[in-house]
Amino acid sequence: MAHQVRCIRLRPLMAITRETVLHVAKLARLDLAEGEVERMQRDLDRILKYVEQLSTLDTTGIPETAHVAVEAAPLRADERQPGVPNDIALAQAPRSAGGAFAVPAFVEE
Repeated sequence: MAHQVRCIRLRPLMAITRETVLHVAKLARLDLAEGEVERMQRDLDRILKYVEQLSTLDTTGIPETAHVAVEAAPLRADERQPGVPNDIALAQAPRSAGGAFAVPAFVEE
C-alpha cells in the first residue's frame, strides 16, 4: 500500500551566518582562512536555499523512502595483505615515539 506523503514546511530555513560557519569549523577542527569562511557561508546558504526550494514540491502519491542504504555491497573477500613498513609509515608523521605515532592524550576545547 502506497503512503500519501506531503511535504510541509514547519519553519523558515535559517540563514547561514559567519558565526555559524566559524562554530561548525571549530566543531570539525577546521582552521579556515578568511576567504574560506566567506566561501563556505555562500555555499552553505545556497544549499539551504535549494533545500527550501525542494520543500515546495508536491510529493503527494510518492512513496516515502525509509532509507537509501544498499542492501548488499560488492565486497572483496578478506585476505591478508602486506602492510606498509613502519619506517615509511612514520616518515611523514608530525610526531612519533617508540616506533609508533604519537598523539595528544586529550583534546582541549
